[in-house]
Amino acid sequence: MELKYLTEAWKRGADFLGTRYAILCGAMTWVSESNLVSAISNEGGFGVLAGGNMPPELLAKEIEATRRKTRFPFGVNLITVAPNFKDHIEVVVREKAPFVFFAGSIPSGRDIEQAKASGAKVICFAPVLSLAKRLIKQGTDALVIEGNEAGGHIGPVATSVLAQEFLLTVTEVPIFVAGGIGTGEMIAQYLSLGAAGAQLGTRFVVAEECVAHPRFKEAFIKAQARDAMPTSQFDPSLPTIPVRAILNEGSKDFNRLQLELLNKVKSGEISREEGQVKLEEFWVGALRRAVIDGDVERGSLMAGQSVAFVKKVQPVREIIEELVTGAERKLEEMANGRPPAIGQLCP
Repeated sequence: MELKYLTEAWKRGADFLGTRYAILCGAMTWVSESNLVSAISNEGGFGVLAGGNMPPELLAKEIEATRRKTRFPFGVNLITVAPNFKDHIEVVVREKAPFVFFAGSIPSGRDIEQAKASGAKVICFAPVLSLAKRLIKQGTDALVIEGNEAGGHIGPVATSVLAQEFLLTVTEVPIFVAGGIGTGEMIAQYLSLGAAGAQLGTRFVVAEECVAHPRFKEAFIKAQARDAMPTSQFDPSLPTIPVRAILNEGSKDFNRLQLELLNKVKSGEISREEGQVKLEEFWVGALRRAVIDGDVERGSLMAGQSVAFVKKVQPVREIIEELVTGAERKLEEMANGRPPAIGQLCP
């Protein structure tokens, strides 16, 4: 498909990434490994490996495997609060990963400097404007803003609000928008506000090239937007970061664990920090059970509300083509002042 409007609309993002399309696949633990990441990069998008808390030697192997499967750019996502984080930085520096994403919490200036010294471009997640400005001063090359419609660990603000706050204010670096994006039409809307591109995760879970268990994919296909709900914090004595996932027995297990740990914290049996670690351990194990073992009842089905747009298992090529076609069509309509035709809002 010849692109008349998109090429210019996301030129800054595509040039920054070195890709044909400024569409990133968010790093999803157990899901974003070399097969899916390379497939997305090979089809013109930008795949991102999920470092999670995998052993450093395994991360190095995943980077190497991805390089064997694609000659196109890809990134590596590091979780700043993961126990293996410092070792992971050493791995991406040693392996000369072309792009490094810092997620989880705000990285230090030293972390950013260390990654950039290896020649990598650094991308950080920015939850609020003041931190974004600090990250820019520390040398980050681009930002991702992710609203609470996203899957997994989420912040308190919607993507639509973050987009207005950031895209109308920050011009120094490219900004990629994430959270609840499931169609090319929505990508076009954010591009029109000044986004450099968009990051999606949930739609790529059902890609043929994704290694997730068939039952995991089927749960996404059956789910509606209202099924992907965030967890709640019961008491500030045990702070918890909300996690958005498709409701199942695993969600109830988490709530029971949270209450149990909360009582132990209040009684002094364990510290607040120990309780928080145990909550995170729950998600790590529950996510693996769902993605790898196919336990969709008690495992964690982390998904964004864009799960509403997941209809079937498709090859990566088709998913990206749908997104690109929808975005190009929407930009054309906006340029020509035409309202969208009925039935054209979704691919």
